[in-house]
Order: sequence, then structure tokens, then C-alpha cells
Amino acid sequence: MSHLAPFQKGVVLIGAAIALISQPAIAGDGLFGWIYTLDLQPKGKWEFEQRLQLNKQQAAGTYDSWFSRSEIEYGLTNDLQVAGYLNSYYVNANQNYTNQDACEGSPSCTGGYPVPSSHDPATAYRKSGIEGGSLEAIYRFTNPVTSPVGVGVYIEPTIGKNKNELAARLLLQSNFLDDQLVLAGNVVAANARLKFIENGNVPESMLDFLVGASYRFAPKWRAGVEARFHNDYSELNLRNQIQRATFVGPNLQYATKDWWATLAWRYQLKGGNCMGDGEAECSDARVWDSHSLNEFMFKFGIPLN
Repeated sequence: MSHLAPFQKGVVLIGAAIALISQPAIAGDGLFGWIYTLDLQPKGKWEFEQRLQLNKQQAAGTYDSWFSRSEIEYGLTNDLQVAGYLNSYYVNANQNYTNQDACEGSPSCTGGYPVPSSHDPATAYRKSGIEGGSLEAIYRFTNPVTSPVGVGVYIEPTIGKNKNELAARLLLQSNFLDDQLVLAGNVVAANARLKFIENGNVPESMLDFLVGASYRFAPKWRAGVEARFHNDYSELNLRNQIQRATFVGPNLQYATKDWWATLAWRYQLKGGNCMGDGEAECSDARVWDSHSLNEFMFKFGIPLN
């Protein structure tokens, strides 16, 4: 039970936020599970946001990987938002791989992010803790409320126990039907150094294309769909591609003037590819490593002033 302590606290925070019910609806951030929009905090405004992601199920056995991000956002100007995150994690993995190349000849073994390479693959792995911290800045060049296409850029450095990462995004958004329909997309590129395998300084990079739609079907309620087209590389700066995978799923948001909450789910479709150094991390036409069959996201936000 000690492993679950960080997430027990998170559940208490979530419950407290959900208890703050009522008030008229307001258009807010968090329309999507994973796609960032250009609905930034106005100048001088603060917001608390909590994210809880579960990556669940790999090729076999057990794989439950939780990732929590507690964030404070602040509007430096109407078009520039900054934020800081505290990241924590919990992983429970046991015999979740079935590729004999990854399992060194055994029919199954324990692996995946962030199971260290020094761990005995024949035994279960459970661990939790504070992962580290992130900083974020988003600058909006054009506003989708007043322009046909909103355009912005995002940068996020992360220092963590299991990896260090520098990520950047191009943010695109268009609003239609008096903001009833929102279309959004992100192009995401990241360089990272993994600390939990081999010599603790393993490079990787990734390139993602995220697209989605969100529709306001009733006061306070929105629903939509989003997709992730994911590419992994075994070297920095998008060199030597080793994985390709596609995820698709729905999202649902409820928003009032005092808080909002979003649920989302992504499912990994068959047809994922592994190449070169990453071939051992594929089975059943899907990509594993740090990925899973299902990805679930819960987010809520509370304005602080």
C-alpha cells in the first residue's frame, strides 16, 4: 500500500474538486485528453490543473503505469502562458512481454517503461515515487476566436528520475459555429535521455501528430474524438526510427465557471511497426516499450482568481 500513497493523495484532491459543483457553463481549457489548445489563461490569471493518466495492458500479464501531473498555470500576458508541473508515477508490471527476443528466449517476461534493465525479468516490478518537475511556456501568435486559424508554440523542459526531456509543439486550432465546434492539432517533437536502462544515459526522440475535434452538444457538455500518430527514434533529433503506432479514442468534458473536468481514452490500433533496434518491443502488430493497448486520461482544472 505504501506504493500507492502519492495516488491516494491525488484521489483526495480529485474528490475535493468534483465536490465543487454548480455554476453556469464557460468555455475552458482541457477540451481534449492529450491535445493542447490555444485557450490560454488571461493576463494575471492563475489556474490549478491536475492530470492523471493510466497506460494499461500490454501483450500479456499485467501492465498498469500511472502518471500524475499537478500543474499551476499563469497568464503573463493574454498571449503568453507559463506553468510548472510536479510529476509522480506508479507502475505495476508482471510478465507483460511475450516477444522472445525481448525476453531472452523465455515465452514471457517483465519489462516496459520504467522497469530498469537490471530488474529480474522473471519477477513482478512495482514502484512509485516523485518523478520530477517540468516547466512550460505557450505563446499564441493568432487567436482562434478572432482568426480563422489559431497558431501557437509550446516548449517544455523536464527533469526526472527516469528521464530528462525537452519537448516542443506547434499548436493549431480553428473554431466554428460560434465556438460550438473546435478542431485542433499538435505537432510534437521531443529529445530525451533515459535513466532507467543500461548506463542511465540512453538517447531517444519522438515525433507525434495529434488531431482532434470537440463539439458542444449541450450546455456545459462537450464530446469529441482524438488521434495520435506516434513515431519513436533511437537517437536524438529524429534519427533512426524504430517504432510507429496509431491511437484513437473519444473524449468528454464538463465545464462550469468554477471548474472543468475531462475524460479521454485512446486505443492502440493494430498495424504498429517496430524496426531495427526496436523490433523486440513489438508483438501482436502493436508497439509496447512505454506504450500500452489502452491509455486513459482524467483532467480537471480550477481557476484560482
